[in-house]
Amino acid sequence: MDPNFVQGLHNLLVQTTSNDTTALKAATAQLNQEYYKNSACISALASIVTSSPDQAIRQLAAVEMRKRVSYNSGNLWTLLPQEEREQIKSKFPELILAESSNLVRHSAARVVAAIAAIEIPAGHWTQLLPFLQQTCTSSNVSPGEVGMYMLYTALENIVEGFQDHLGSLFQLFSQTLADPDSIEVRVTTVRAMGVIAQFIDSDDKAYVAQFQALLPAMIQVIGQCVETSNESGARQLFDVLETLLILEVPILSKIIPDLVEFLLRCGGNRAYETELRILALNALNWTVQYKKSKLQSFNLAPQILEHLMPITTEEEPEDVDEDAPSRSALRIIDGLSTSLPPVQVFPALRNLIVQYFHSQQPAQRRGAMLALGIAVEGCSEFMTPLMSEVWPIIEAGLRDSDASVRKATCVAVSCFCEWLEEECAEKHEVLVPAIMNLINDPETQRSACTALDALLEILHDVIERYLQLIMERLSGLLESAPMSVKAVVTGAIGSAAHASKERFTPYFEPTMQRLQHFLVLTAEGEEIELRGITMDAVGTFAEAVGKEKFRPYFPTMMTQAFQGIEMGSARLRECSFLFFGVMARVFGEEFAGYLPQVVPPLLASCKQQEGGDDIASSVQDASQAFSTGLSASSAINVSDEVDINGMPVAELEDIDLDKLMDVNSAIAVEKEIAADTIGTLFSATQGHFLPYVESCALELVSLLLHYYEGIRKSALDSLLEIVRTFYDLSDHQEWQPGANVTVLLNPTVKDLIGHVLPPLLEMYETEDNKSVVSALCVSLAETMNKVGPAFIEGNLEPICNIAIQILEQKAFCQQDPDQDEEEEAPEAQAEYDSVLISSAGDLVAALANILGHDFAPAFNRFYPLIAKFYKKSRSLSDRSSAIGCLAEIIAGMKSAVTPSTEPLLELFYRALSDPDAEVLSNAAFASGLLVEYSEVDLSQQYLPLLGALRPLFDVTPESPSPKLNAKDNAAGAVARLLLRNTSAIPLDQVLPVFVNALPLKNDYLENRPVFRAIFHLIRTNPQALSPYMDKLLSVFATVLDPNGPDQVGDEVRAELIQLTGHLNTQEPSKIQAAGLGAFV
Repeated sequence: MDPNFVQGLHNLLVQTTSNDTTALKAATAQLNQEYYKNSACISALASIVTSSPDQAIRQLAAVEMRKRVSYNSGNLWTLLPQEEREQIKSKFPELILAESSNLVRHSAARVVAAIAAIEIPAGHWTQLLPFLQQTCTSSNVSPGEVGMYMLYTALENIVEGFQDHLGSLFQLFSQTLADPDSIEVRVTTVRAMGVIAQFIDSDDKAYVAQFQALLPAMIQVIGQCVETSNESGARQLFDVLETLLILEVPILSKIIPDLVEFLLRCGGNRAYETELRILALNALNWTVQYKKSKLQSFNLAPQILEHLMPITTEEEPEDVDEDAPSRSALRIIDGLSTSLPPVQVFPALRNLIVQYFHSQQPAQRRGAMLALGIAVEGCSEFMTPLMSEVWPIIEAGLRDSDASVRKATCVAVSCFCEWLEEECAEKHEVLVPAIMNLINDPETQRSACTALDALLEILHDVIERYLQLIMERLSGLLESAPMSVKAVVTGAIGSAAHASKERFTPYFEPTMQRLQHFLVLTAEGEEIELRGITMDAVGTFAEAVGKEKFRPYFPTMMTQAFQGIEMGSARLRECSFLFFGVMARVFGEEFAGYLPQVVPPLLASCKQQEGGDDIASSVQDASQAFSTGLSASSAINVSDEVDINGMPVAELEDIDLDKLMDVNSAIAVEKEIAADTIGTLFSATQGHFLPYVESCALELVSLLLHYYEGIRKSALDSLLEIVRTFYDLSDHQEWQPGANVTVLLNPTVKDLIGHVLPPLLEMYETEDNKSVVSALCVSLAETMNKVGPAFIEGNLEPICNIAIQILEQKAFCQQDPDQDEEEEAPEAQAEYDSVLISSAGDLVAALANILGHDFAPAFNRFYPLIAKFYKKSRSLSDRSSAIGCLAEIIAGMKSAVTPSTEPLLELFYRALSDPDAEVLSNAAFASGLLVEYSEVDLSQQYLPLLGALRPLFDVTPESPSPKLNAKDNAAGAVARLLLRNTSAIPLDQVLPVFVNALPLKNDYLENRPVFRAIFHLIRTNPQALSPYMDKLLSVFATVLDPNGPDQVGDEVRAELIQLTGHLNTQEPSKIQAAGLGAFV
């Protein structure tokens, strides 16, 4: 090797460390032009690493040597003469062992790893792994640490070639995990295990067993780091643990109870450093997410909750973005409630909440209230019958002597309003006054406004009683409150407008005047937030008061929205996009003139990169983002190699950008709203949007595989909205059910479907988020019901398979690596899982609707999959959706259901004795449809069916909504029985109950069979109805009232008016007395 070449390279490296910018640039340019393109630079850099007296230069040379070895997939390395390559491979690792600087050793170890990544897969350098294994067990601390680090970095870089050494590596790790002298050796061993785990297959039973044998020692090393406050080591090891948790190979399955206990011990010990406790709790959160079947089978939720509750009582930092053990604990409670069956979570949590809420310590009462609020999302259905026990706690919390408890109760009320709407709305007489009192208290003002905002959203007609009081109080706060409170107040006023609709009109103009100056705020932080919330509220006002009253503000507000887009704030762009969607809904085709200004920024938003410029410049931020417990920290490999200034050494290409999940969540949310708004605009502006359909559809398709589930969901919803709107605009005939398409689609519609449906079906195959799959099922079903069988032409089988896989609980998003493929999924499941099953039921019902009689062969496949969800051990949601789905299938198949009449009727009888009104309602509907459409004569079943339906009629006006629904569906079922075979019904017993159930109050669709039955009886047996005519005439007046909602549809309305005219010829005075004179 030319010594002058080496010396010249050394001198230039020295020059690059200069503070003189000109000298640095000159040296860098010379290095790139004269040295780094020449393979000889690798040998020269190796020489400098092992011989330069200057540590900083040795460090820099090692960093550059790794880059040169890896450059262009290793091409520069392979251009080096064979002899020089062999010399580096034989000497360089040994020389690193003698290096005194830890920084240089680590950077040089990465050089070895880079070389190994090229050589070992090619079958060369077989001596490396044995050499490193021998070095790792050195009796001297330093060589052992360096050897293990070299082994770790080598394993990290070699994709293939080390699998043959797994047995000996496990043996080595069993020694190094217990290294008595060096925590660094033990930590690096665990990191190496994390690398190896990613290459073990589930079928490699022996390797899995060997790895599992090391787990207790691995957990012990993590514990040692936590106990000794070794934050860097602990952070690295919790990363490894998270890697093991998300792997499909169930490596951790057997030690889950021990792991949970360990993490709870670390997270709950206040003597440990806060950061380390948060790391432990975040690892527990990932355990809940990824090992839920093990938590469920071991019934670990009560134990976890018992240890988490004390942590919820700890203080929270003021900064909402700052993590703390208490916040981590609440996050885990949220995870438990949404991931596990409520029966395993809520009973244990309820006992703890009652215990803590009766404590003398405010912190315990506060923790109880926050835990209660956060659990409702995943346990709302389970909690509903228990609310009589919960409300006294809420009411006491709103009156608590301690402000922190009252604030926590406001948070809980906000959660309850979102997930238990009806229950909260019924409690308005307690909640509204209590929250209004808290708004008067500066300590609780902001939290109370947030709770009021959530409550107003769901009050509907009841708001009329409180509107004046609320508006007076909130309007006053717009003048006097701090800016952060003004934002919440503005949101609450928007919710008041949403609930009161046209009754908001008197407050519209004065409120707009008060809010005007918020719309020109420009400062970052609170001002931008207030401006955005004001924009949202104004949109809600427009929907409430209607376009004519809002019209004077329309152009000005659109200008404000366009200005918001230009201000460089993702939050304001999001608010502007939402505003565009609302204005398009309010003004319809009048909005079309704005499309040339609105669509381009929406598409630009969809195309933008989330990370922007920050990714390349902030590797540290990335690594921190991934240790918050909000995303898998192991998903990104951030180098621990640092440069001479102590900064991480990592180039953009070192980072897996696809997995850098939350670099910029604000932009991700903005894109989600943009994607959603596109579908809204087409639906609202109709044909005016046609020039933009192609570019928007192409962009939305590209978002279907985005890493953020909110964007994927918005993209699929908008794409199918576009298909439906495009179909509406096309010249189409009404479709006919059947497997063979008899009514052809317009070619452009067919072409659009051809571009949209295949990517959606492809997306499903790898979609791991249940809510996205649920949205896909619901949106596909809606589109199928509108467009008909032509929509799925050529794709019937994959769409059927989606429903089958979900109902079998074997879809990709339902897979659990800890569960054997042959093993049945447990019957008890989280409420979110039930939502997915219900969505699959919607998809099956849509298939039956568009295939009609041709669905019969598929019915035999689907029936057992659906019927298994009707068992007493299943949740209300599962039981209700199973019966409801079968009812919709019968409505689609019609007489083709005949061969399955017997098993269906047997199932519906069982459902008609269900304890829940929601199931009874669906069972009544289903049994009526079965009698209507089956060709089997079910007259012999009439009396038992009528007996089963009779209790459903026993309601009062104050009965809860599900019972009123059940009564209406029972009336519809009786009507269908009457229509099918009147002679099989004891009219003298049935008609008094039937007529007394009218008019229907909740389910107007059942008015169709009800009135068909009445018309049938008037034609065939008028004397049977004559005792009830006065009551029936008042029913007619109610359903024909032009000031009320349409209750019967055009066909029934026309026949009813005709009947009224006929009756008028017989008894005109009765017609007039009933208020029907206008219809004769």
